[in-house]
Amino acid sequence: MNDQITSHDRASTRRNAEGWMFLIEAARDLRTTGAVAPSGKSLARVLTDPVRAQAPRPLAVLEAGAGTGPVTRALIPQLSRGSRLDIVEANPRFAERLRSLVTTHPRLTATSAQVNVHQTYVEQLDTDQRYDVIVSGLPLTNFTPVQVERVMARYLELLHPGGTLTYFAYLGTRRARALTASRAEARRHAAVDEIMAAYQRTYATGRWTVWANVPPAHVWHLRRPLVSADQLEPQPDGASR
Repeated sequence: MNDQITSHDRASTRRNAEGWMFLIEAARDLRTTGAVAPSGKSLARVLTDPVRAQAPRPLAVLEAGAGTGPVTRALIPQLSRGSRLDIVEANPRFAERLRSLVTTHPRLTATSAQVNVHQTYVEQLDTDQRYDVIVSGLPLTNFTPVQVERVMARYLELLHPGGTLTYFAYLGTRRARALTASRAEARRHAAVDEIMAAYQRTYATGRWTVWANVPPAHVWHLRRPLVSADQLEPQPDGASR
């Protein structure tokens, strides 16, 4: 019983520390920290469903924008023997925390999975690896339209044909920004929404609402089709981009 209480207390202390860390980092840089709280367990589970669904075969998985690691902790137990997980995090303080998580996680020794943390932007990730699943925690609604296009194009480039991209978007951000943002900021947000809607129309295989998260979020699964690279541009409203 004492061990159970101690374990619960440790988890609670860790969550509180991560919450404060997110607040501090969000104040520093919204490009690398787009949330004010780490992803909850329910959100992490839905984000990692494509990995769980393909077990037990070895997979190549990329997690982008891992933050303090709540989704990473949900991913690691799903890695089958011989799998690979590349974690991309641009924030240096988050990246240091993720390296500590990876080096101390007992599950990795048991599965012999290869896990690496890369402190960089996903657009700048230098790799020839292609992935079965990409899990994105990047705050795309905080980016410029040009940045969003670059990130999404890079995701499609990094996926195997037939591979799955999973990402989330908080509910209610459009209405909140409409009430509080400047006109320029509202235009930027609307342009990002349009870009993402085009990708959703072209590639989406499902959307789930996670109410048990703070704040609630939609989770999208997008799949790279089994076609050549020059056919991968999203087509908004049936028109050529």
